[in-house]
Amino acid sequence: MTAAPRAGRPRASSRETLAEAACELFLEQGYEATSVADITRRAGVSRSSFFNYFDSKGDVVWSGFDERLARFERALAEGSDAASALSAIADDFVPDALALAMMNAGAMHLEGELDRDAAVRQARIARAVADRLRAEGADALTADVRGAAAAGAVLAAIRAWAAQGPGRAALSTVLQRALAVLG
Repeated sequence: MTAAPRAGRPRASSRETLAEAACELFLEQGYEATSVADITRRAGVSRSSFFNYFDSKGDVVWSGFDERLARFERALAEGSDAASALSAIADDFVPDALALAMMNAGAMHLEGELDRDAAVRQARIARAVADRLRAEGADALTADVRGAAAAGAVLAAIRAWAAQGPGRAALSTVLQRALAVLG
């Protein structure tokens, strides 16, 4: 017996459709002026569908990166070394809503939102790296400083990658350059 086809859009398609609709609206009317209702109307999905994928409209911008960040945190918790886990954040990273938002932050009127949200992610990276380094025997100060530096390098690399035009170079190349600065 074959399973009945699912009603509605395929899962990935709805998520991508929502992200595309959100970015279009952010460009057209600005981040603050765009509501979740505007996004769902543009995407042709229900409000509940939006919240199946995102907790807030800000999560639309960061969702792809957040998935990578969760994998990064799991890898470090499972014992991966920090350098490998950091590099994996950028593996096969393609331009997405985050890159579009960073490139068009002024037009989208979301500079402050991006800065706040980036700081939260930077703190998560710093904490995960510092925890891993402490588990490897580093003292607390060294672990915290190296964690903060690594986290800064990741976010700086993403900003630089977006500024040069996502897709012109691999994020992994830009991230390796940023991490090399740390020595």
